Amino acid sequence: MQQKEKTSTPLAGYSYTLDEGQLLEEGQRNDTMTINMGPQHPSTHGVLRLVLTIEGETVIKAVPDIGFLHTGIEKTAEVKSYHQALVLTDRMDYLAPLNNNLGYSLAVERLLGIDDEINDKIKYTRVILAELQRIASHLVWLGTSALDLGAQSVFLYCFREREMILDIFELISGVRMMTSYICPGGLQAELPKGFEAKVREFLKAFPPRLQEYHDLLSNNQLWLERTRNIGILTQEDALAYGASGPTLRGSGVVWDIRKVFPYSGYEKFDFDIPVGSTGDVYDRYMVRMLEMEESRKIIEQALEGLPEGPYRVQNKKVTPPPKWQITGSMEALIHHFKLFTEGYRPPQGEVFVRTEAPKGELGFYMVSDGGPKPYRMHVRGASFANLQVLPRMVEGTFLSDVVAAIGSIDIVLGEVDR
Repeated sequence: MQQKEKTSTPLAGYSYTLDEGQLLEEGQRNDTMTINMGPQHPSTHGVLRLVLTIEGETVIKAVPDIGFLHTGIEKTAEVKSYHQALVLTDRMDYLAPLNNNLGYSLAVERLLGIDDEINDKIKYTRVILAELQRIASHLVWLGTSALDLGAQSVFLYCFREREMILDIFELISGVRMMTSYICPGGLQAELPKGFEAKVREFLKAFPPRLQEYHDLLSNNQLWLERTRNIGILTQEDALAYGASGPTLRGSGVVWDIRKVFPYSGYEKFDFDIPVGSTGDVYDRYMVRMLEMEESRKIIEQALEGLPEGPYRVQNKKVTPPPKWQITGSMEALIHHFKLFTEGYRPPQGEVFVRTEAPKGELGFYMVSDGGPKPYRMHVRGASFANLQVLPRMVEGTFLSDVVAAIGSIDIVLGEVDR
């Protein structure tokens, strides 16, 4: 009997392979089909390939396939000085570069032993920027995941508010996204005039806009049908797979690094940790929506208590001399030259620092051999760990629900393929 050939046909971002001659053990015909969703599919939110085995419209098995965007950030950092490696962190979760900067800077400062020298002005400014970045990241998540499910106007509204935040980043650094403004030892520059007014303008405009998103989606019957009891992740699975951030809290686990292991002065601020109960797509949606409101509260408190002070530590081994000294002192010029050509040298040792990034727990493990470059840098990316739970969410559900589940995890492939 002549064996039938396998066929492979691309279809709107999908491709499938079907062996019509394949038989089940019981001698019945196998009606399953293996398809590729991605890596070019727009709803995979990056170059993610999902190998899906489906029977009709039901997903029987899902296997995430990563590595299409591998940038070698961790290894590249080992041939750069500590200051040069900072810009690499912007490119991991490129929707939350300031949160990456903060985690990296805290790790380097602990290696240098100067973490106790960071003043309240630096801490409060970092908190303001990190929470603004969290809101901006959540706005991209909301707009894109809503667009995946057919809510087109929400995408435009979310980017309207995000532009206001990027205007603030441009004001302080001249750059809208990859600012590298938070750096080891403090900040890249003094906060400019108009910073506080610009932030308060956003804080005033944002609450009614956030309510607008709730009015459009939270009780929308179509939205509820696409998100309620879809992509359920139990507490047990969330903990077993190492999920974190809104993906973990959506399953009812109260865990936020800002509360459990406070850093950068977060213990001084009053805010709540939103959690879900069912662990479905809707719970993860609501957790992020409520988080944006909590971030706004934190920013208001930090602005009210923002003290005066230098924007960098007064440690000559880390901080370059001011320009007025360079023009009149040969020693200051030499110090500046050596600091930027050779870099500072942390003592031998290793550290692990964790922070609460928008996607979840972001950890930096760094090893110093006493030289001017990291001996080893490893990043615990939240998107990488959270992506592991996707098969648990989608197996047994419909193919159309895979799109909703991916959006609810809020992955960024730059953080997955490091």
